[in-house]
This record gives sequence, structure tokens and C-alpha cells, in this order.
Amino acid sequence: MKEQPERPIFGPESPRLDPPNPPEIRPARSIAKAISWRVVGTIDTLVLSFVILTSLGPFFGLEEASAADNAKTATLIAMTEVATKLTLYYLHERFWSRLHWDRTVDEEGHHRASRRRSATKTATWRVMASLDTMVLGLVFTGNLATAISIGGFEIITKLVFYFFHERAWAKIRWGIIPGSV
Repeated sequence: MKEQPERPIFGPESPRLDPPNPPEIRPARSIAKAISWRVVGTIDTLVLSFVILTSLGPFFGLEEASAADNAKTATLIAMTEVATKLTLYYLHERFWSRLHWDRTVDEEGHHRASRRRSATKTATWRVMASLDTMVLGLVFTGNLATAISIGGFEIITKLVFYFFHERAWAKIRWGIIPGSV
């Protein structure tokens, strides 16, 4: 029995290993995914920032602030990240749409992403996004410990939310033009 060649991590070593006409992922799909994720992510950042500013901020040397002031700072962080994260997410999504690693084509000519691909994609996005949130937290609070705690807690909540977001989009066919098998 002839052994199958090992699948390369970042794409086929030979064009023969890649489907002759793979599905095409439209930029509009990437934009829609970016917007849907941003809604979830912004709500999470807003709530998380407010809770941390209210409960942990004084422990990190921030002056005691009113709930209204904490809500304003949390809103500034969350609203600013809408712009930064939409851009970063779109670029991340376009990179992954071109990366063929651990993705197959089904009988109908659609991509099928493995759980391992979704998990790896989740991790790379989370690193980029948490660094962005930490920078914004530092800009708006002036306190590194607070910025790190907002970004640190966000890693946990958003890893879970993002994984399920990816799995939901893996079932949606809109924006994918099937290739021939």
C-alpha cells in the first residue's frame, strides 16, 4: 500500500496536492465576518473594561472615579477599538483566506475548516487583538497594570466567543464561490 505524502503546514508543496479550482472567498464575506465579530467583541470590551475600571482600577493606582467616569473611559476604549479592530480583523481574515493549511474542499466545492485550523486562527487573532486592547487601555487610562488586566481578562472571554463565531461562520456558505472538485 502506497503511503500518502504528509500534508504541509502552509500549503501544498506541489500544485498537484491543491484542488485544481479551489473555492474563492469573497472580500464581502470577510467584511461581514469582521462586522459581526466586532459587534460581539465591542460589547465584551465595553463590559469588561467597565468592570475592571470599577473593581480593580483603584488597586492599580488609578484614582477613584465615579461610575459615569468609568463608563466613559470604557466606552472610549470600546469605540476606538471598533476602528482598529475592524482593520486588523479584515487583514487577519484575508491572510487566513489565502492560507490553505488544514482546509479541505467538500463534494460541493466548498472549503471545510478543521477544528485545529479554527483553534489556530483563534489564537493568532487573539494575540493581535489583545495587544491592541492593551495599547488602547494604556492610552485611555495611562495605567499599564489596568491596560494589561483588561487585555488579559479579554483573552479568556474572547477566545471562547471567537471560537464559536468561527464555527458559526464555517457553516455559512454566503460569500464563497465553489470551485470544481
